[in-house]
Amino acid sequence: MRRLTAIVSAAVCALAAIAPARAAWPEKAIRIIVPAAPGGTTDISARILAEKMAPILGTNVVVENRAGAGGIIGSEALVRSAPDGYTLIMGNIGPNAILYSLSKKLPYRQEDFAPITLVISNPNVLVVHADSPYRSVGELLAEIRRDPSKFSFGSSGAGQSPHMTAEMFVQRAGVKLPHVPYKGAGPAVTALLGKEFTFMTDNLPSSIPHIRSGKFRALAVTSSQRAAELPDVPTMTEAGVPMVVTAWFGLFAPAGTPQAVIDRVHQVASALLKTPEIQKRFAELGGQAGGGTPAEFGAFVRQQVSDWRQIVETAKLSID
Repeated sequence: MRRLTAIVSAAVCALAAIAPARAAWPEKAIRIIVPAAPGGTTDISARILAEKMAPILGTNVVVENRAGAGGIIGSEALVRSAPDGYTLIMGNIGPNAILYSLSKKLPYRQEDFAPITLVISNPNVLVVHADSPYRSVGELLAEIRRDPSKFSFGSSGAGQSPHMTAEMFVQRAGVKLPHVPYKGAGPAVTALLGKEFTFMTDNLPSSIPHIRSGKFRALAVTSSQRAAELPDVPTMTEAGVPMVVTAWFGLFAPAGTPQAVIDRVHQVASALLKTPEIQKRFAELGGQAGGGTPAEFGAFVRQQVSDWRQIVETAKLSID
């Protein structure tokens, strides 16, 4: 209790310290681009943060969904924006790490993004429709191996972590299946609810409401340990397919944005991500709040780009 009180007090003090400080920026509304359709983790986390940032910054913080091409369309919109702090993006592991290796035709470079802070990270989860006969990874794979032509998997878009996680899964299981991409987790979830494909490996936050409601059945999570929110669901490794994937989402600004503005956004976002309210909301979604410095986030992203390049090159994958 004493530790919780100290955490709450520190967060409240941090928010109180930054709330009255009104510099020239911001003088108008700020938009956060979400490079995906509504309903996925990128969208959910952006809206939770934007709602809390607005009163502190004293201006509207508007979430703008720019879905398509696995996050490329929204990412291109960000790098084409003026580096003045009025356009940010909730980037993620797909367009800001994996795609650099999957495509040589991206309309942006890693250097076009100024990292601000990691917002949320979470495992992916392999889910099937509740009406599916498969109750374990083993049962699913046994049927796929018997007749692969009857199966397919969906995802939130080519090059996103759900897509790459599923590709890793089928590769390590020694099978080949067609991929059905959608413009974000929201449409992909809706498609699985409509039984348009067999399974998907989705970010846990966008699927967990349907797992809890009984519409989806979770077969395995991609974390190294079982998720606290789904204690009865095994890890992929426990299910017989050794693999660990952590999806992440974070704020970026266009390169060239003044450091004072980046520091201000980080200060506000980091303080909010330390509050028990947001930490609880993220935990309920199966995610962990971030909040590290721009330098820490930048180093993390560079390491992710390197790690995924090795995975993509080894598997000889490309979306070009």
